[in-house]
Amino acid sequence: MSSKEASEKWKISDRRIRVLCNAGRIEGAIKIGRNWSIPADAAKPGDARETSKKHYLGLGYDFSYIDSLKEAIDGHRPFSKGLATSLQDKLIVEWTYNSNAIEGNTLTLSETKVVLEGITIGGKSMVEHLEAINHREAILFVEDLILNQEPLSEWNIRNMHALILKEIDNFNAGKYRSENVVISGAKHIPPKHYEIGGLMQKLMVEYQNEWKALHPVVRAMLIHGEFVKIHPFIDGNGRTARLLLNFELMKNGYPPIIIKNEERARYYDVLDLAHTTMNYKLFIELVSELVVESENLWLSILD
Repeated sequence: MSSKEASEKWKISDRRIRVLCNAGRIEGAIKIGRNWSIPADAAKPGDARETSKKHYLGLGYDFSYIDSLKEAIDGHRPFSKGLATSLQDKLIVEWTYNSNAIEGNTLTLSETKVVLEGITIGGKSMVEHLEAINHREAILFVEDLILNQEPLSEWNIRNMHALILKEIDNFNAGKYRSENVVISGAKHIPPKHYEIGGLMQKLMVEYQNEWKALHPVVRAMLIHGEFVKIHPFIDGNGRTARLLLNFELMKNGYPPIIIKNEERARYYDVLDLAHTTMNYKLFIELVSELVVESENLWLSILD
């Protein structure tokens, strides 16, 4: 539909519709010449002026050491092509292994590496193979977004998720869930399925406006935590959340982190605490520890 038709349907001025399209706030909107083409089933965008500010707790943290390590890494830029490729290959294998293992994939680190080289592992399911291959494609998608300086949007989040579930669950890939869910072992109960569209729009408004002044590590932690709190998809939320976290870190020049499978219990505990109390102190501490670990690893290779 045209911007005029959307204006009549949603009772929003045509000028406002065009502003929202330009800001990437209307999912699937495509500019053709001077006009916008909007999907007929696109959700009505939320109004940033109606967003009530959340009161997060525990966001204070001294990032001076993290930033000093980042400065040391920046002193080595630009990296040589060989080094950049080596770092990327290591990242893809370890990130893919750990992120999938947290969700129950039984491929080992070495098996994940072999699968990503195109070799089939006997005794492992096709789904486990696809989870590894798809996760690599999702990482490359995130890297392309950063390279092309594309802003984070609902559309790109859904594209990330579509890659995660490609050929595993094509029906739900990139689609918000249409049923209610509970999370095993967690106190937090995700919102009702009919609330997801509005909550995701508000999350994007928060991310684009209210979090601008926050440190990049805090923004990365919050986009992960608040996204997975909404739990917008029927499956693949955790992997998508970790992609979002690293998108924000990498976009701001920090090395990506890997939340290890061995840290799964701690990771789930600090997330559930944040979701039920709005206190992100322990999650910031976990993420910050991993940022320092990642920075030191990079420096050990660069020096």
